[in-house]
Amino acid sequence: MAEPADTELAELLDIADDLYALALPDFTPSRDARVKELKGTALAPRVKALRKPSTAAWVVDLLVRREAGQVEQVLSVGAALREAQAAMSAGELRTLTRQRRQLTAAVTTQARRLAAEEGLRVTESVAEQVEATLTAAMVDAECGRAVRSGLLVAPLRTTGVEPLPARELAAALAVPEALGFTATAREAPTPARPDLHVVPDPDRAERLVAAAEERLALASDELDEAQAAHDETTEELERLRARSLQLEAEIDELRRRLADLEDQSDAVDEEIAEAEEATSATGADLRTATAARDSARRDLERLQS
Repeated sequence: MAEPADTELAELLDIADDLYALALPDFTPSRDARVKELKGTALAPRVKALRKPSTAAWVVDLLVRREAGQVEQVLSVGAALREAQAAMSAGELRTLTRQRRQLTAAVTTQARRLAAEEGLRVTESVAEQVEATLTAAMVDAECGRAVRSGLLVAPLRTTGVEPLPARELAAALAVPEALGFTATAREAPTPARPDLHVVPDPDRAERLVAAAEERLALASDELDEAQAAHDETTEELERLRARSLQLEAEIDELRRRLADLEDQSDAVDEEIAEAEEATSATGADLRTATAARDSARRDLERLQS
């Protein structure tokens, strides 16, 4: 964890780290309670200004604290992807892009499970924002630092073509100075020991059905995501196979063309040899005729003199 420059900021970040680790419904009352404790101090208004996170931002903050290893894997793949882009390695770039999509989808699914364990059902819209935030963390190093802080109050989105403007990045953080801060890893709270005496529960069946429906909805969402990912990779495989067949046909045509050109080259070589022999013979005839003419000219000149 980076050490803030001043004590007040360090204390604010520690308080924020605790507050944003809470269940979403507990945030506002817990924040207000801390403000009362800090009444009269310089920190009170700064703690009061801490905003309740959006659902998507809270899910990402939860993921950062509960699954720090997976988040670090996401950020590592993002760094490798940015290096591949800088090096213009097309093959590695395609591989890492596919890995990025698969990884963000898998980590988003894990984030939805964590949220469900906290009693929050993540809708498709929120899941899309979570995945967009993870993607932004991979393609933009500053977004990655923001995610690692665990203090997001709004989701992030960027294409990676241009870095996310500093103003937008700061607005997505509970504390704009949080870049460089790393959220404290936390385990899920241990469930309270159940009361061992039997109490009639008239709503038990209804709750069991609701829980089963929740699990079915989550499993259906995961199935849809897996099907979509499979369809995408299948489509890419078919495209590559078609391209391979096309290239093989072009190679065969080039080989036939090369063989034809080699035959033509051999024929021309033979014609060159014949032309060289003919040129040699006509050259000898030319020299003989030139000598005869020169001799006749000299004889004529003697007679005339």
